[in-house]
Amino acid sequence: MRIIETQPSTQDAINLMEELSKNLEFITGDSGKNSFNSNDVCVPRSLFVVAYNKDDEAIGCGAIRPINEDVAEVKRMFAKTKAIGVGSEVLQHLEKQAQKLGYSYLWLETRLINKRAVSFYEKKGYHRISNYGKYVNKPEAVCFEKKII
Repeated sequence: MRIIETQPSTQDAINLMEELSKNLEFITGDSGKNSFNSNDVCVPRSLFVVAYNKDDEAIGCGAIRPINEDVAEVKRMFAKTKAIGVGSEVLQHLEKQAQKLGYSYLWLETRLINKRAVSFYEKKGYHRISNYGKYVNKPEAVCFEKKII
């Protein structure tokens, strides 16, 4: 698997995010599009990545955006296939890059009803925190944090 840093405006990124939005709509009733602004991952100390398989097919994506000096937020995590560890590799890549960019923590939000995502993040060492930002007072949301230094 190959993971490259790219822009969220590339066709592969757009296609992956559209598929993610459809999946989220099916699972949660919300596409998540209102929680992502592509400009947020085109600023200093941010990045967007796409994962490719050996046939050069785009199979996953993810991003980080700054929240403050110490915290970056994981956004648009998606793996087309669950069986080969795409999500794990993308997340690990984002964590390593966040460390290099000087962050101490990663935060993220998912929906409680998205049990697969909740379980995935818990298995990857993320623990629940109070809902932050736009997720405060939204009982359907669950927020996570991981210390990465």
